Parts: sequence; structure tokens; C-alpha cells
Amino acid sequence: MNPNLLYITPELTASVATRTASAKALLGEIATNWSPATFANSLGAEDMVLTDLILKSRLSISIFSLDTGRLPAETYELMAAVEKHYGHKLTVFFPRADDIELYVRNQGINGFYESVTLRKACCAIRKVEPLKRALAGKRAWITGMRAEQAATRGNLAIREYDEGNGLEKFNPLAEWSENEVWAYLLQHKAPYNALHNNFFPSIGCAPCTRAISPGEEVRSGRWWWEEPHLKECGLHVKG
Repeated sequence: MNPNLLYITPELTASVATRTASAKALLGEIATNWSPATFANSLGAEDMVLTDLILKSRLSISIFSLDTGRLPAETYELMAAVEKHYGHKLTVFFPRADDIELYVRNQGINGFYESVTLRKACCAIRKVEPLKRALAGKRAWITGMRAEQAATRGNLAIREYDEGNGLEKFNPLAEWSENEVWAYLLQHKAPYNALHNNFFPSIGCAPCTRAISPGEEVRSGRWWWEEPHLKECGLHVKG
């Protein structure tokens, strides 16, 4: 959706207030009982809601982002805007240069278009391995995932154990609607990625992200050449 087209009704305002109170309570509990905890900020709309909640409440939850090396220019602009708006320096993790060089040498600069296997291999290098380093030594991590985002997330729980990373995982916005996310951002004047204004509801690496048409699923612009049930990068795969 284009956030500029959202009409915020009294009912939407009330539901956002209820959702916000619940998310704040959960984040406070995580900060108190699951330290050290960290928030994986992918710089999407949902992630900006959590960034706003964590930083404004001054919770003892660290925040990190993954720079894959192929993010859109607008995402880097958002990183700078976040630091200026909140006075908070972002912690950024990068893929290992040797792994990137080997992949490009063997598969080509855009080899991920050739098969699901090659695309997931690229994601493993650019996202999954850096995530492992970011989560090292943590007891819990927080994501901005929502259940209604995609077919792969329909059964998303607010809290679950991440076996792959060996720690607790929290999804405070799991039950939020897209309209509730945008109502929060607009009401609180939080920064967000300019691509959202051009019908990019879900934003990842530039070569793997496109705008969507009205009626399409929120994440249909991600890896659009693949079947919906395959559209995960490996960060949130169980097991």
C-alpha cells in the first residue's frame, strides 16, 4: 500500500493504541527477563515501529541491521535518517567479503536469478551468516514479522523457540494488520523507507524487490519469480 492513501479512522486509532500497549509491555518484559536481547531491524515499516518503541522507551534491547551490500539507495538513506531522528548509532553487520567474492566468481553477479538453490545460497552468505554473528551471546531476538505478510508466515507466533540459533524469538507485531503498522508510523511521525510511497510494501535487496499492484500479497514483490511457499531467505526458517 501507499501510506499516503491511508485513512485513519477512530476505530483504527483505537486498535493501534491497544496493539501498542501490548507491544510495549512485551518489549519491557523481554528487556527485563531475557537480557541480553537484540532486535533485528530490517528497516521495513514494521521494523520502524519497533525501533520507535524501543528507542523512545529507552529499553535495554540492542538493535542491529544487516547490510547485504545490495540494498536500495533509499534503505541507506533511511539508515542515516534513523540515526539523525533518534540520535542513535546503528550497529550494522556485513557479509564476509571472501564468501561474496567466491559466490560471484562462480555464479556471476546476479546468479541468484538462475535457481532457488542459488538464490538461497546468496541469502545464506549475505544474511544468514551475518545474522549468526549478530545473535552470538544473546538470549533472545526480536523481529518485525507479521502473520498476514505471506503464506510462509500464516502460523506465526508472538513467541517461539528458535532451534537453529538456540535462543528465544519474539514477534511482537505478529497479530498487527498492515493498516495498524502504518497508522502507528504516521501518528508518531517515525521515519520510514521512501520506497513505501511507491508501492513497495516489503523491501529487501534491490535486485530481489519490486513494486506490487493493488490486490497483490504484501510480499509478492520479493523474489517475484519464485513460488510463494519458497519466499524466505533463511533468517526465519525453523529447525
